[in-house]
Amino acid sequence: MVEILQARAVNLRDLIDKFDIQLVEDPQFFCEWQDDLPELTDLDKQLLDKVKAGYINLRNYPPLLEKALRMAVLDPMLFIGNFYLFPFYVKAEHPVEIISEDEGTIVRGTIDTLVLKDQFWVMVIESKQDRYSTEAGLAQILAYMLGNPHPYRPNYGMIHAGGTFIFVKLVKAEAPLYALSRMFGIRNPGNDLYTVLKIMKRLSQLVISPTES
Repeated sequence: MVEILQARAVNLRDLIDKFDIQLVEDPQFFCEWQDDLPELTDLDKQLLDKVKAGYINLRNYPPLLEKALRMAVLDPMLFIGNFYLFPFYVKAEHPVEIISEDEGTIVRGTIDTLVLKDQFWVMVIESKQDRYSTEAGLAQILAYMLGNPHPYRPNYGMIHAGGTFIFVKLVKAEAPLYALSRMFGIRNPGNDLYTVLKIMKRLSQLVISPTES
């Protein structure tokens, strides 16, 4: 009998047992979030400073729900990063389904935000309410990334939970392998959104020029 799971209810143990996914802690496996990051313009930085100020203002009027977070933080960052412009396009609430190798388990869910170039997935973005941690979205985003229809390419994701961000890389080898960046926080001194946007831009460059990845 086929077991059907909803992605929002999946945990890491499910992915380990049913899809043999494995964490890689070698920093060289996911060096893209640190190497060759592009520069931002002064205008980019000014706009990101406004995004940070807007988020802090929202925190003064709880509860801060998932939709409000996307509107106040994620959507402006996609705009500043030119992800709404050619050659990219953005889909919201994108359905996905993955099937285990023995076809005994199907995981179904809906990706919050999917950035594409042609039919290639540039980045999967999972947003969580302010009260959740990025850890709460990890199994869910990995499940979505396992459903990427282009398994021969590394694929990337970002978890956005309130004021924190973390990037994910998944490679489908004999067993799926994944790794994480460090965590970035809007409340940190300075503006971590600068680095978050740089990483988003860098990962998009790797999709446009796949020979670099």
